[in-house]
Amino acid sequence: MTTNPIPDTMRAIGQDALGGPEVLHEIRLPVPKPGPSEILVRVRATALNPTDWAHRARAGLFLPAPPYVLGWDVSGVVAATGVGVTLFRPGDEVFGMLPYPHGHGAAAEYVVGPTRAFARKPRNLDHAQAAAIPLAALTARQALVDTADLQAGQRILIHAAAGGVGHFAVQIAKSLGAYVIGTASAANHEFLRGIGADEVIDYRTVDFADTVHDVDVVLDAIDIENAIRSIATLRPGGLVVTLRARDDGGKLREAAERAGKRAETLLVEADHAGMAALTDLAESGALRPTIAGVYPLSEAAKAHALGETGRTVGKLVLTVD
Repeated sequence: MTTNPIPDTMRAIGQDALGGPEVLHEIRLPVPKPGPSEILVRVRATALNPTDWAHRARAGLFLPAPPYVLGWDVSGVVAATGVGVTLFRPGDEVFGMLPYPHGHGAAAEYVVGPTRAFARKPRNLDHAQAAAIPLAALTARQALVDTADLQAGQRILIHAAAGGVGHFAVQIAKSLGAYVIGTASAANHEFLRGIGADEVIDYRTVDFADTVHDVDVVLDAIDIENAIRSIATLRPGGLVVTLRARDDGGKLREAAERAGKRAETLLVEADHAGMAALTDLAESGALRPTIAGVYPLSEAAKAHALGETGRTVGKLVLTVD
């Protein structure tokens, strides 16, 4: 089923080689067609995540060598549906995350994805705001809810709390009734308190391992060494969740087990139920995306360069006219 006429070709941001932001350039590709249980989305906005510039620059991650179009976050309008789709109709506003890591391609005017990778876009958010949510907030939710089963009254330490995943994790943890401790530079402390952090630690001047104790959960998006150091902050039986997929032979898990604690490595997955839950949180006001900058699709390289500095608060978004 289709709605307005769909062109034969579309603009996208592609790359033919690995490298810096300069390898990104505008290309034209055929507009994909939705297969069974898929929808074609007219992309209105897509957001950047550290995985975008990591895959742009380096081999040996999850993707084969380019050429390819990156991007996993999508907010847009359903343009057509494949056979068997009942959740959405053409004209519906949706947002979601293309299946990570192999479902990339959101930095384009159109994208095809599994129907259940999407959910209804929050009514109170525009497309740029909605696009900022999926990958980062799903990661946070799958870490805190699905993996850690964080409960009201428990204590959680969130590293890089002002970042893309971190600022969503703070809000999701507060919505669950947890006590939230975040690490961030001093310049971001007021921001974190404003979104619900109970304590904030300046990682540049304070050693969290000496000052934080008896937490139930640690969420670490920095590196395995930081996750290992975080084990000391956990209560007996506590859990550290790392977002770094490679654990150097399992040394994090071994260190946690030696200390009578637990460790898990999380890789985000497409998740219709999780997206629907994020819609509810956003519409209730409990989840607010922070936008570090909005750029047109043609300025993707500029946005990548800014993201790689590691100094942004919240998410960078590309809009697609």
